[in-house]
Amino acid sequence: MATQTPPREVDHLIVGAGFAGLCTAIKLDEAGERDFVVIEKDTDVGGTWHVNTYPGAACDVPSQLYSFSFALNPDWSAAYSPQPEIQAYIRSVAERSGVLDRFRFSTTVLDARWDAATGCWQVRTDDGDYAARTLISGSGGLSEPRLPDIPGIGDFAGEVFHSARWDHDVDLDGKRVAVIGTGASAVQIVPELQRRLAATGGRLDVYQRTPNWVIPRNERRYTRVEKAAFRHVPGLQRALRAGVYAGLEARVPAFVRFPQLQAATEAAAKLNIRRGIADPALREKVTPDYRAGCKRILISNAYYPALAADNVELVTDPIAEITPTGIVAADGTSREVDVLVVATGFHVTDQPIAEHITGREGRTLADVWGDAGMRAYKGTTVHGFPNLFQLVGPNTALGHSSMIFIIESQVRYVVDAARTLRRRGQVAVEPKRATQDAWCARVQDRMDGTVWTTGGCASWYLDRFGNNTTLWPGQTFTFRRHLARFDEGAYDVVATTDPTESIEPHPTKETVTA
Repeated sequence: MATQTPPREVDHLIVGAGFAGLCTAIKLDEAGERDFVVIEKDTDVGGTWHVNTYPGAACDVPSQLYSFSFALNPDWSAAYSPQPEIQAYIRSVAERSGVLDRFRFSTTVLDARWDAATGCWQVRTDDGDYAARTLISGSGGLSEPRLPDIPGIGDFAGEVFHSARWDHDVDLDGKRVAVIGTGASAVQIVPELQRRLAATGGRLDVYQRTPNWVIPRNERRYTRVEKAAFRHVPGLQRALRAGVYAGLEARVPAFVRFPQLQAATEAAAKLNIRRGIADPALREKVTPDYRAGCKRILISNAYYPALAADNVELVTDPIAEITPTGIVAADGTSREVDVLVVATGFHVTDQPIAEHITGREGRTLADVWGDAGMRAYKGTTVHGFPNLFQLVGPNTALGHSSMIFIIESQVRYVVDAARTLRRRGQVAVEPKRATQDAWCARVQDRMDGTVWTTGGCASWYLDRFGNNTTLWPGQTFTFRRHLARFDEGAYDVVATTDPTESIEPHPTKETVTA
């Protein structure tokens, strides 16, 4: 009879090796919390920027702000960074940090359960088991592609893939290609496909359910002189970064308090349409009828000219079904297709990792969130899930600025929590239910009057209950202030008990040992 290998014991188990997981590893290491392991289901660091390799993939946050504050990059090629540069930056930071020896790639979480008897998370992976004092999830909301529920899609006989899992082995030259979706990925993909197909005699159909506001991309390449200055002039790049940050934060009132200010954004987008499209009928099809900012505002100089190209057709009729050879629209029109590209986003308000995490009451995080939507104290900790820290959790995403600022704020909070646990000798902490409820209620109250609530659209920001459990409704510096320190008073201590006994929260100030 085979002997079962005991789980590896670690202080901290980090799930995901994107910006969030890497930042956590680096900052825990700097704080002296060096007993950690990072597990990543893919083959390298990078997360979203490792797996999203579609043509034209780039960041829509200015490069100067899209880096760790402790590892600025003077070598960005342009104002907006392409995917290969971002991935190379993340890999470079990881290699210089000295933490890669604790990363385990090609490793998937199968199940994570809180064990009250040991005060640890018992985590099963497809490459061994772990027992961890804390479980830190950095898997993010843009990690699992969402496929559309369209009749017949499983019967399509041609090549089909999601934009986030681009198949570079598929030959697109001269093909009839269809793109379903017109969101952030699609506005980058469509111009690239249009040019390639135009050069090889191919055709592109773009299926639009709802138009998006697309403003001009203020693109420019950095010169060698500028890069040298960033590298050698003290404070220059940080000053530029601060200016970019301030400019983006200045947009917040138009999102959260005065949606009417979005009229300026709409004017810029309409000018972008007029410059890119001459046909009045096509202009009308791509012009939204809702307030800018209600959905994510997109940036591109090439998207509208691509839609107006001779080898492109924008289809706005709903899709009735997909056949083995093409797509049938609701008006009965059938279009033959060789390759189907699905650009329909991700599981954001129903994160798949939640299905694999079981708390102290025996319920998964997905079950708990299924009752009323995603809820977490400060977007980071969840009642009923001791020592679970979620990065980029509920109501932490941004519609205006860099998520790396949010990630660093959360990591600072998590590191302070780890220090507190070690100093107090506490087994585990979880937010008090009343404290978590009050936090979530305040966040949702702040949503009233925002453009995401009043803008007149349905977006992926909203869950099935109609609540915006995705975005942070305020300035990023207010979020950072809320997470400036680990606030012990908001938490109950969960003690180790006999597994046959009930678990009772203890007063926060009490020291509990295993």
